[in-house]
Amino acid sequence: MNVHVDYTAPVSDQPFVRNLLRGSMKSMFRGLIRPPVPIATQRAILRLMTSGMPLAKGVSRTQEVIAGSACEWHRPERADERVMLYLHGGAYLIGSPATHRGICAGIASRSSVSVCVLDYRLAPEYPYPAARDDAVAAYQALLARGYRPSDITLAGDSAGGNLALVTALRLRELELPLPGALVCLSPVVDFTAEHLHEPAVGDPLLNRSWIEQATDAYCPSGMSRKDPGLSPIYGDLAGLPPLLIQVAEDEILLNDSFRLAEKARSAGVSVQLEYYPALWHVFQANTGVLKSADHALDRIAAFLPQTGARVS
Repeated sequence: MNVHVDYTAPVSDQPFVRNLLRGSMKSMFRGLIRPPVPIATQRAILRLMTSGMPLAKGVSRTQEVIAGSACEWHRPERADERVMLYLHGGAYLIGSPATHRGICAGIASRSSVSVCVLDYRLAPEYPYPAARDDAVAAYQALLARGYRPSDITLAGDSAGGNLALVTALRLRELELPLPGALVCLSPVVDFTAEHLHEPAVGDPLLNRSWIEQATDAYCPSGMSRKDPGLSPIYGDLAGLPPLLIQVAEDEILLNDSFRLAEKARSAGVSVQLEYYPALWHVFQANTGVLKSADHALDRIAAFLPQTGARVS
């Protein structure tokens, strides 16, 4: 697929670390987070896999409730008026604020932005549009707390990237002020799964059977998989805020990011598409271990909208 890439990252200079991580994820994540493993067990496996992740220093962590949903806040020592509403990935089946502490603390420490990680409702217990409704309500609650729309960033990885996009579309539909920016890490944009990529070395995390399981659990019966509420690539993207997309070479969702970038640009959206060779789906989770992950978080921090006066 021919697509304009705004930034291509250098190949990681840690081949041993990269190969070690790739192998462990292939055996643990791809090997165990898939059917017929029960979803409850998948959730427990991910919690275990992420429990020992290194966390950025100088960031406090607190649990709160926002708009009726639990959330976890990462606040840097010198926080300013900006906030990121982060929506974790996990195919709408698994994941929580606890599983994404590495990414979110890393962003907070690099940017002076407070990061609010939403514990939105998951499928199959709560299919679409439960997660989107939770995200919209949380965004409205941030506005009610006094955050300016221009100082709010909607962000997410994988299914969380999908949720960030469909939440923005829903905010526009409700005629609410849109956030200042969108950040999507390897987002899902097409629930038809008709344009999946086949990496030459394989995807060490994702497999088609898990994607099919997630789609069946999350999508209501009879709803078109091309509905923009599920698949934002088929919606009107005009008017969305500036969008940062980060995607890696060795993932089956590569084409989702490429297609999103082209569709958004054609709709007049300001897009920054970043491509990371020889890496995998949401490699940013390896921050503190993999230099390429740290580099990607640095670039996220640089992308975020700036604000004026700081708050104490």
